[in-house]
Amino acid sequence: MNLKVFKTLNNYRKEYLFNDIFTGIVIAMVSIPIAMGYAQIAGISAVYGLYGSVLPLFIFAMFTTSPHFNFGVDAAPCALVGASLLELGIEAGTDDAFAVVQLITLLTAAWLLIFYFIKAGRIVNFISTPVMGGFISGICCTIILMQFPKLFGGTAGTGELFELASHFAKSLSNINIPSLILGGSCLAIMLISKRLFPKFPMAIVIMLLGACLTVFVPVSDYGIKLLSSVEPGLPKFILPHFDVIGIIDALKVSLPIAVVIMMETLLAENNLATKNNYKIDENREILAFSMSNLASALTGAVPINGSVSRSSMSVQYKGKSQLSNIVASLVMALVLLFATGFIQYLPVPVLTGIVISALIGATEYKMAIKLFRENRKEFYIFLGAFVGVLIFGTIYGVLIGIVLSFIEVIIRASKPSRCFLGVLPGHEDFFNMTMFRYTYPIKGVVIYRFSSDLFFANAGIFQNDIENAIKDDTKAVIIDASGITSIDSTAAEMLLIIRRNLNEKGIRFYITEHISDLNVQLRRFGLGDLITDGCVRQSIGTALSDLGLSHPYPLVGADNTEHSIIRKRAENTVQEFVWAFGNEAENEIERQIHIQIAKLKENGSLEAITTGNWKKLGEIDEDEWLSHLEAHLSELVSLSGEDELTIARRLESRRIELFKKIAKEHPELAEKFRERHDYMDEQLKKKHPDIYAKIVSLKEGL
Repeated sequence: MNLKVFKTLNNYRKEYLFNDIFTGIVIAMVSIPIAMGYAQIAGISAVYGLYGSVLPLFIFAMFTTSPHFNFGVDAAPCALVGASLLELGIEAGTDDAFAVVQLITLLTAAWLLIFYFIKAGRIVNFISTPVMGGFISGICCTIILMQFPKLFGGTAGTGELFELASHFAKSLSNINIPSLILGGSCLAIMLISKRLFPKFPMAIVIMLLGACLTVFVPVSDYGIKLLSSVEPGLPKFILPHFDVIGIIDALKVSLPIAVVIMMETLLAENNLATKNNYKIDENREILAFSMSNLASALTGAVPINGSVSRSSMSVQYKGKSQLSNIVASLVMALVLLFATGFIQYLPVPVLTGIVISALIGATEYKMAIKLFRENRKEFYIFLGAFVGVLIFGTIYGVLIGIVLSFIEVIIRASKPSRCFLGVLPGHEDFFNMTMFRYTYPIKGVVIYRFSSDLFFANAGIFQNDIENAIKDDTKAVIIDASGITSIDSTAAEMLLIIRRNLNEKGIRFYITEHISDLNVQLRRFGLGDLITDGCVRQSIGTALSDLGLSHPYPLVGADNTEHSIIRKRAENTVQEFVWAFGNEAENEIERQIHIQIAKLKENGSLEAITTGNWKKLGEIDEDEWLSHLEAHLSELVSLSGEDELTIARRLESRRIELFKKIAKEHPELAEKFRERHDYMDEQLKKKHPDIYAKIVSLKEGL
């Protein structure tokens, strides 16, 4: 057990010092209104929110492995504590409320310590990036909705979306215009300055200006609220009382709070770590959460949690280590000792604008837009986690996101990538017959690649694909199981059925290319006879050899006639563009040609444009490349200075040369090559009839 402290200060550089100190000051100043407000939401005096930003923050800096993350008084735990007091029938602000909150905080620390020992942080491995993004965005929007009424003179809301919406609607009936102007202006200035001057510490400037405004203008006379005054002095150590409520009730209340702290903070920490290219030790973080909450309990504060908004500020102001949190802790201690009078001059709308601007910056709206454009399934997962947090709260939002992630995994696995394989003349490898137009099936053999684990959700697809592929002359079915790492009982039963049906038809059945652990699973499910009967082979080639077939294999063309295959290998015959770009291959060729034409404008040479960045193209790819080039004949003429006949002759001569080479080395491909050539000409005629007519007339003159 490595408990080395202050890990983020290892190999510290002096050039980090200014940014860390400055960031710490900003975090401390911004924490003042946040901590005081959330302590009141939790049902105790506002000063205990400030106490939760001294020793607990320092302890977190000792144990954490995250250089940026801030840990302190935050929304979710305080809201849960406040709700628990209501359920227990304890009046907020009383001595009983203080004693209960302290006990809840202590037991929260105990639960987190248990989570540390059982390594419960592993659960975040089951949470995808969209879930994480939706979760963080949901928290940010929830807190924004909580804080927004304070911009125009109202009070902070509590609860989830509907409660917050109701509170907001009620607050609209009592808008204080001066508060709205002051708070709205501060928010607008913060948002604009982030875009125009992202490194400038506008938060501190606005806070100081707000305090100066209070000194020189009687803002209270205009209905603008100020922060409450605070008694000076550092927090004192206080031992909790275990008899204020039943221990079972206290354990039941503190468990969900501990879960929320662990899940919310680990998700946010991982999100921040991913964005800033470093890793955290998740289990060590849980220990840091526990120790910080223990410190909070012993100083009478509330359960504390990771803060997304203040952590975002740490990144924004270029903080490099936990020294910024240590500085924030020391600054808060100095404020409690010497500057509590300053706090009462801070206008609430000003500080609310600062907090909301930080939360807006922490939302993952860019991720949502990207997912909407690129992957709708993941977008809906993002949306599910986001809405879940907004409507049902933090813990239920996470659970909804996790469930959606598992559903998405099952849906993805139930629609696996699969294909039938054939042989490309000149190659010993096996190629996707759908993707590569020039592949042939081996006579009498079905080769089927299934790229997913085989289980109840996709076993039917596997069986149907094989049964539909069998023809009257089929002698063997070979499964390329390189993508199958596991099977379940449903899949095992299905394999037995397939083998029995194929045996009745006199068709051999093989499973090949898989990892050895799959053989262990086959034996475990009672399919060991597949191995002993020779149906399980290491490779497709071995299975074909068992059938008495060897390279060159007998292939069947589209006309159902058998082809002989020349052994000579021709690596460049393979359609590399199709392999690399799939259905977008033709569009990519066109895009590459446009890039080359742009370069042609600079150097005037046609040499590079005949192959582009790919240098040596295969014969098939090069023929398609030349067909696309013909569509740009007029541009080539104007940019190169050569005449149309010379360029057309060059292109057509090369295409004839390619055809002769294919026809000589791989006659089986010649007809398909010619068909593809005619197809490309037909496409040119359809899209650019004028150019096609010109090309035809020029070819006639060659």
